[in-house]
Amino acid sequence: MLWIKAFHIVFVASWFAGLFYLSRIYVNLAQVPGGSSAEHARLMLMARKLLRFTTLLAVPAVLLGGWLWLGYGIGRGPGNGWMHAKLALVLLAIGYHHACASLYRKFAAGRNTRSHVWFRWFNEVPVLLLAAIVVLVVVKPF
Repeated sequence: MLWIKAFHIVFVASWFAGLFYLSRIYVNLAQVPGGSSAEHARLMLMARKLLRFTTLLAVPAVLLGGWLWLGYGIGRGPGNGWMHAKLALVLLAIGYHHACASLYRKFAAGRNTRSHVWFRWFNEVPVLLLAAIVVLVVVKPF
């Protein structure tokens, strides 16, 4: 079980690192001047590759987490309300990942209407999610 747990932590950390940087690329994309096609193309290439890689990291993170939860019963039973809260936050993280993919498609189609300020706030969401998830797992407050 410790091997599963270790790889789960590695994939979760890597997945979130990708989400942190991907949303930062969106901040930069939103700031690209209209006539700067080379800069836009370079950032889009980076975003596309990072989105694919981050998705590849998310899949084993979620599968290994499911294995720990279902296969070993971690977080089940009385006194494990923290796990329900954690699972809700994981669903939000998956939703955030999907939102990143949707935003990429909007940038690719030239339909982004959001400002770099909006993306700066959007960029903070995975930090808050990860912090809350780690606190729930370590502290197990309820």
